Amino acid sequence: MQKCQDTPINCNDIFSLPWKNEENKVVLTKGIAGIGKTVSVHKFILDWVEGEANQDIDCIFLLPFREINLIKPGEYSLHELLQEFHPELEELNATKMYEACKLGFVFDGLDESRLPLDFDSRNVRSIKKKATVDALITNLIKGNLLPSSVIWITSRPAAANKIPSQYVSLFTEVRGFTDKQKEEYFKKRIADETEALKIISHIKTSRSLYIMCHIPVFCWITATVLQAMLVENHGENIPTTLTEMYIHFLLIQMNMKNQKYDQKVERDLKKLLESNRGIIFKLAKLAFEQLKRENIMFYEDDLRECGIDVRGDSEYTGMCTEIFKQESVLHEKKVYCFVHLSIQEFLASLHVFYCYLNKDRDELQFLLEGPLPEGFTFIVDSPKTLSLYYLLVKAVDKSWRSQRGYLHLFLRFLLGITLDSNQKLLKGLLAQTEDSKETVEKSIRYITKIQRKDISAEASINLLFCLLELKDRTLFKQIQTYLSSEETPETELSLSVCSALVYILQMSEEILDEFNPKMYNTSNAGCRRLVPAVRCCRKALFNSCGLTEQCCETVASALQLPNSPLRELDLSNNSQMDAGAKLLSEGLMSPQCKLEKLSLASCHFSKEQCEVIALAVNSASSPLRELDLSYNDLQDSGVKLLSDGLKTSDSKLEKLRLGWCKLSADSCKTLTSVFSSSSPLTELDLSNNDVQDSGVKFLSAGLENPNCKLEVLRLSGCLVTEKGCSHLASALISNPAFLRELDLSYNHPGHLGTKLLTGKLEGPQCRLQILNIDSGGECRIKSGPRKYTCEITLDPNTAHRNLRLSERNQTATRVLELQGYEPNPERFDQCIYVLCRESLSDRCYWEVQFSEDLAGVALTYKGIERNGRGDDSTFGNNRMSWQLVCFGSGSTYCAFHNNNRTEIPALSFYSNRVGVYLDWPAGILSFYSVSSDTHALTHIHTFYSTFTEPLYVGFCFGNAGSVISLC
Repeated sequence: MQKCQDTPINCNDIFSLPWKNEENKVVLTKGIAGIGKTVSVHKFILDWVEGEANQDIDCIFLLPFREINLIKPGEYSLHELLQEFHPELEELNATKMYEACKLGFVFDGLDESRLPLDFDSRNVRSIKKKATVDALITNLIKGNLLPSSVIWITSRPAAANKIPSQYVSLFTEVRGFTDKQKEEYFKKRIADETEALKIISHIKTSRSLYIMCHIPVFCWITATVLQAMLVENHGENIPTTLTEMYIHFLLIQMNMKNQKYDQKVERDLKKLLESNRGIIFKLAKLAFEQLKRENIMFYEDDLRECGIDVRGDSEYTGMCTEIFKQESVLHEKKVYCFVHLSIQEFLASLHVFYCYLNKDRDELQFLLEGPLPEGFTFIVDSPKTLSLYYLLVKAVDKSWRSQRGYLHLFLRFLLGITLDSNQKLLKGLLAQTEDSKETVEKSIRYITKIQRKDISAEASINLLFCLLELKDRTLFKQIQTYLSSEETPETELSLSVCSALVYILQMSEEILDEFNPKMYNTSNAGCRRLVPAVRCCRKALFNSCGLTEQCCETVASALQLPNSPLRELDLSNNSQMDAGAKLLSEGLMSPQCKLEKLSLASCHFSKEQCEVIALAVNSASSPLRELDLSYNDLQDSGVKLLSDGLKTSDSKLEKLRLGWCKLSADSCKTLTSVFSSSSPLTELDLSNNDVQDSGVKFLSAGLENPNCKLEVLRLSGCLVTEKGCSHLASALISNPAFLRELDLSYNHPGHLGTKLLTGKLEGPQCRLQILNIDSGGECRIKSGPRKYTCEITLDPNTAHRNLRLSERNQTATRVLELQGYEPNPERFDQCIYVLCRESLSDRCYWEVQFSEDLAGVALTYKGIERNGRGDDSTFGNNRMSWQLVCFGSGSTYCAFHNNNRTEIPALSFYSNRVGVYLDWPAGILSFYSVSSDTHALTHIHTFYSTFTEPLYVGFCFGNAGSVISLC
């Protein structure tokens, strides 16, 4: 591992990045409070004003939502709305400006909006037509009003979904300080280098504090607290949690207020808090009341509700500095907010804890409403019976169940305040305290239990930090162990741990050479939680992880990151990504994309999805060198699209794999034109396509072209005979300079074909170094998987004693009477199973017929448990085995692996015969229903795995009398 810094978002490029929708140029930038969204907006506008960027825009209007909230209700034309912000517009020729100028609109602070933002409101297309402010803004965003304009919206993540995604052309994110910028901040802010280094060193010892320092405002709070404490307290009782940091920040601000406004110094912390108790709890009440409504901007009416008189309250004057501030905005009206959202959340939690101590149940009703938490069987019916543990559990539930996550930080503070040590720090504010040791221990157990649930990634990460706030580092140490260890964990990682793991990995900014989610022993759902790790690795192996369209969106986003480290990506064997093909292509076409190797094998892509990928791969900006589209339904038309791109001078593709893509000789004819172009293609894999000798003839003609650079050609299982080998031999004579590897395994070259090609190896000019040729006989000249037919036999040493085997070990019947088999450690003694003798580690195909009763066809490693009926000995209930269960109807099936059950839609016909194809090297195990009359194969199910040792065929049986026969 080595460090690598991300490049911050360049705000001046916000309107020059590729658009998802050219007709609706709307950019939505999200980022948590205090991360720098408004600063980015102001920098963008300043650079435009000074002529340094975006000079194609004639006029930019900055419309903060905090000011839009102050506009009186009524209907306005767009021009009248803009005059509310800029009265001088009245003197301009409005029609000329809107028709002749390119305009930019910046809506800053969507999370501060108090508008409904109803996108189903009536359409407004004229700048002269009057409508509500809400309708004007939504029609601007939808592109009905001034469709040629560009729009930039900033928002906290919790409010970003107020804009439907179909109206946004580009999503961006402000991620705050990198690790390097964190250190630079403290070194610049603190003049004494020794003090700065001491503060940096302390922050790094507390992971939660260090991660929070990616927020610029939090860096300021941290510097304020630690500089005072490290210098004045000589490093004693230095904060290590978020709550401790904010309590000390409050104390420092109270002290500053006393000195500046009250002209007195109070060193007794208890008295300091007592003297400011009134205004602190007024602000705390305001914080909680507005947090419930998800407001971070307040107006005078909001303050008066909480007993704050901004005009006559002298106490307020002292507070309106570093904690609470007011701004003059539209028409000199006043708006108010806390310096940072986290301060509002801290004070809100303080209000809740204070109300609990005073048994003020009405104030706590917001948290107490809703269903009983898990493990509770009673309803708290009076303030006196309300326990702190019950309150905390309700707050935990309220937070993790919230889709918007607006209570996450509030919960961390509320839990932190309950610690005895923090109650002691707040003694001047809290008239009484409560012994919370037992409550804290129970809360830790409850949070740990919730972490095992299938909860959102954001909630999982927040609960991890909640545990850190309670000074429980068990889970955090466990995650650090996973990240530093190269061994696979013995127990399966929960979804919550996966979310926390990938979050810590991203925030650490370490770039991994390789990231393989299967190293962490987790489910497919867990692997999906780990997908964001593609942001911070050079090579990502997400094959066989059950990825979905949403995962494709995450990957595409990572590919578009400036300085993305990702160079190699394996997404093969994921069958639910077809809807994500377009998203992936957008990422591949991004000028930021640096991906060189991409595998999309076995993704169940149809021709249409492959066409989308093909267009992206062949775009001028694509740096792709290797592409694997094997086991997809590409067909000849898909290859035509690929080939057209490969012939262009922009193509950089050197290796192309198209095995099992349902290609014919026509695809070979198409690819021949690529050989004669300037294409850099050096490796082509067409294995397991029915290209036949006619297709090989086309390929051979292409190989003879002097422009051909092909060095590796794989035609394994392509129905090639002696005739095709003759064509290839001729090509090697005509142009012997390039081809160095030729794979003709699983074909029928015959004696003459083998002789022709092996003889070319001895030619003085021939570069052919590797020739893989297979004289497997005429059985290889079969379409589909049947060319890999193998013979297997039942192993009597493994058969359960209620199974009777036929004389040639080809049939097994379940019987009531015990058979007289000799004792053998290989024998199944509980499950009614039998294995076959032969070990399989290549390409194999066989068929099995069963009676009209439940039967199971399985493949397993030899080490499967033979004693007992637990998961370790049951086919499909462990990592060692894969099973297809066929029900008596002959058209209904279920697939099992690692205790996961996959229901398979019923087939439209009855069949009691199943074909099984194993491609051990590729990790593919497929099952087919065999038609009783035509013997045609109908696909039932495919397992995608990484096989680590030879496999053995196994069978399980239904009731007595059920029969399984090898065909």
